[in-house]
Amino acid sequence: MIDNDSTQTLIILAVFVVASLLHGISGLGITLVTTTALASIYPLPYAIVLVIFPSLLLNLMTWLSGGGRTLWQNFTYYGKRYWLLALTSLLGSMVGAQLLLWVDSAYILLVLAAVIAYFVISSLLGKQIRLPDTKPVLIMIGLSAGIIGGATNAMSTILMMYLLSASDDKNTIAKVGNMCYFLGKIAQIIVLREPIMALSTSEWQLIALLSILSVVVLLVGIRLRRYLSQHRFRQLVLGILAVLGLRVGWQGIMAFS
Repeated sequence: MIDNDSTQTLIILAVFVVASLLHGISGLGITLVTTTALASIYPLPYAIVLVIFPSLLLNLMTWLSGGGRTLWQNFTYYGKRYWLLALTSLLGSMVGAQLLLWVDSAYILLVLAAVIAYFVISSLLGKQIRLPDTKPVLIMIGLSAGIIGGATNAMSTILMMYLLSASDDKNTIAKVGNMCYFLGKIAQIIVLREPIMALSTSEWQLIALLSILSVVVLLVGIRLRRYLSQHRFRQLVLGILAVLGLRVGWQGIMAFS
């Protein structure tokens, strides 16, 4: 889809550089920014395929590194305590990714726009919905977050409603969230294996470049965090998301006309 168009390639690279840098500085989701930006230019399934592998790498790095534990200790500690949330989000992600193949993208774009609107408004107001820490709620949130995440890459907006209730530890919330995001990406790879395998050699090369670039720029952003105002950059990311959300929402509406 992008084999012979250098302009499109530069646009994709620019999107990932900006999103990774802002994520490193502000901590706001690179996956949501890149998916929304690319979905306003390309078909949503194609945008998600481009984002899968760079996101997979970043989620794995965040899940398994740091926190005072070894890689294996991170895996067993969070896996044992949150296996049901991980399982339900994985199953939900498989359903959500399948919707990309079954449902008209216009409907999914409208869902993405609605989720972005919730994310931006709740972030600006500094309020998050907190749900009871019970097993039925866990299963419901895991499945719904997975479905939304599999179809739109916006799992975090739903998952946070449960994680904020289940733990007050920011490290645990980040680790468990990224564990679920990682499994969601695995589900997308399984379900979307045909369009993934149909990618050209140049597209695979681009995805490899995007993965490396995302990690490097993210680390740069994290180093810059100590010198720059995180609050200002969070507001900038929210502003960008609001504009992109309006764009994809308009695309979804226009698809029905």
